[in-house]
Amino acid sequence: MFAAATIALLVALSLAVVRALKGPTVFDRVLAGNTIGTLAILLLATVGFLTGRPEWLDVGITYGLLNLIGTLAILKFFRHGDLAYDVEEDTP
Repeated sequence: MFAAATIALLVALSLAVVRALKGPTVFDRVLAGNTIGTLAILLLATVGFLTGRPEWLDVGITYGLLNLIGTLAILKFFRHGDLAYDVEEDTP
């Protein structure tokens, strides 16, 4: 059952990579990148279970945190053009 889930995750991962490469807007590409990160976490969890190595879950959790922070940083950069954007600078 977990082997079938791993194959399904690999198929979904390849579809997300195609979407990241062909996305018409930058936000489509960011969403595809976030999806790739989420699928990679699920793949780490299933492969860790199949191989009997539960420490891969720790790697998956760490990767999930980095995925969230990276996605937020990319979206902030594309919205404001700078990662050091300060709201107080624009208020009168």
